[in-house]
Amino acid sequence: MTEPESQEGNCANRREDAEKFKMDMKKCVQEMERLTVRMGLTVYDCVTIQTNPELPKAVQHLENVFLMCKEQIQKGKSC
Repeated sequence: MTEPESQEGNCANRREDAEKFKMDMKKCVQEMERLTVRMGLTVYDCVTIQTNPELPKAVQHLENVFLMCKEQIQKGKSC
């Protein structure tokens, strides 16, 4: 291989490496954003539960009622 061809190959490899690096960094940033949002929601839930200890019971009750209604609707009845 002549030297100019070798340099072209190196340049192409560097471009490919740079593009791969950009894609990897973009994936990392997206994952960090996802984790940040999840962490924020978890902290919010913890603070909410600490300030209102009855909240988990209320949420469980709402979930149970929702599931009962959903079941009735699937059977063709209204709740």
